[in-house]
Amino acid sequence: MNDKSYKNNALMSDRALAEQIGRFVKEKRIEQNKTQDTVANAAGISRSTLSLLEKGETVTIATLLQVLRVLDQLQVLDVFSIQSIMSPIQLAKLESKKRKRVSRVEPTDSKKSTW
Repeated sequence: MNDKSYKNNALMSDRALAEQIGRFVKEKRIEQNKTQDTVANAAGISRSTLSLLEKGETVTIATLLQVLRVLDQLQVLDVFSIQSIMSPIQLAKLESKKRKRVSRVEPTDSKKSTW
């Protein structure tokens, strides 16, 4: 997601965002040549619930996830991934703490040779 689309979404009402999600779901369903009945049955929801989602009406997040899974569109959730950003200084400190060589293991008295 680029900054421009995020700014546009920030200006949209919740209703408009829900309608946008609904259009996305409907478009992906039609691209895959699947009927509402087919997708709804596979997602374990009623056709009317899927219809509400496609119209931008209120549905649960669980319902949305089920439909996205059936349409193989869960990758849209990647924008919610949290990636820690490490500064170059933190990275350098972490690298300096890594072991650079193997330490020598001294044999204990019981393992010493009796020769």
